Amino acid sequence: MYNFDEIIDRRNTNAMSTDGFRGYIFGADDSMAFPYKDEEFIRMWVADMDFATPQVIIDAIKERLDKSILGYTRTFSDSYYNAFVKWCMKRYGWSFERNQLVMSNGIIPALYELVDYICKPDEKVIFLTPSYAYFKYAADFNRRESVCTDLINNNGRYSIDFDDFERKAADEKTTLFILCNPHNPTGRVWTEEELKRLGDICVKNDLWIISDEIHCDLLRLDKKHIPLAKVFPEYDKLVTCMAPSKTFNTAGLMLSNVIIPDEKIREIWLSRHYNFDNPLSVAGAQAAYEKGEPWLEELRVYLDDNFIFTRDYLAENLPKAVFEISEATYLAWVNVSAYFGKSENLPTFFAYEAGVLLEGGNMFVQNSDCYIRLNLACPRSVLAEGLKRICNAINSKQEETAKSDTSQMVK
Repeated sequence: MYNFDEIIDRRNTNAMSTDGFRGYIFGADDSMAFPYKDEEFIRMWVADMDFATPQVIIDAIKERLDKSILGYTRTFSDSYYNAFVKWCMKRYGWSFERNQLVMSNGIIPALYELVDYICKPDEKVIFLTPSYAYFKYAADFNRRESVCTDLINNNGRYSIDFDDFERKAADEKTTLFILCNPHNPTGRVWTEEELKRLGDICVKNDLWIISDEIHCDLLRLDKKHIPLAKVFPEYDKLVTCMAPSKTFNTAGLMLSNVIIPDEKIREIWLSRHYNFDNPLSVAGAQAAYEKGEPWLEELRVYLDDNFIFTRDYLAENLPKAVFEISEATYLAWVNVSAYFGKSENLPTFFAYEAGVLLEGGNMFVQNSDCYIRLNLACPRSVLAEGLKRICNAINSKQEETAKSDTSQMVK
């Protein structure tokens, strides 16, 4: 048994979660003041977990440290590939050739590179919205135009507008589709039918595809992930990105897997990418894939219970909020439009009024007004306190608004 109820103090470790929130959320420096002390905040924002990294990873890193030299490193041996591909075969029934695997210090850096390698300067990148903002940032950084296709929202359950996607994909200048599978922030696990329809449209229009599958291991217990490359095994214009970082809470180790079947793009990557790896990261990731499954399976049970707790708490204390349990990720996507106007800065409101750090819909490109994204990968006691503060702040706001309206009527 693993102790996911343990509360670990991350302050003064240079953690984004505790020490970097002013700059990331508010674009401010350390002089920004709140009614709450930093240590009093409930942190439900950045997408890493407040759970201890599995001991098998820490032990593997210690063992690698005992080798005494931490020089220039690449994954020359087959042992890392064998561990990762075995993981993929067991969990998804999918594999790939050794030469197709390249390493990156993160999926975001990989996106920034791949957009440049794939798209000509006058070409466009398409993605589904609401979207992880770095899909757009990768296009912006490379001065490529973004094309958004809004997901259809049916009372918190999202689906793909295939007609809109097909119409926009047919533009000859649209050459790259960045897919999030499972989807962030909505938490959808795309079905085989949905993946097939998306892929068929891309193949028909000769689009490149980058499939960001970083959340693929973090599924609800009744869900199963299907890699897009498994559905389209012969389509070489498909790049798959995975990583142990979300799964095992090792984002700081900066190591991701990029599977590139196309030889030309792979050669460009190998010629331009700074192609060295952190030896401690490689050791930790390999141990995760070889020995981390028992920890992950207990984590999934704990996360499922956190989602159920959140659903029930919101239903009782914030009944007008619209929330459906995410099929994947540890991120809850909550519609609070019944309580706020589109102009409200939600991260600012909750930081000042509730002492809760969270991300608002404004961080997810479009089709996301009046949403908040809550990180549920925290001990249950922390989650309960965070939800209590969120609900109390909103209900107090409602009461003040009602009093103001009554006062205006009396006048």
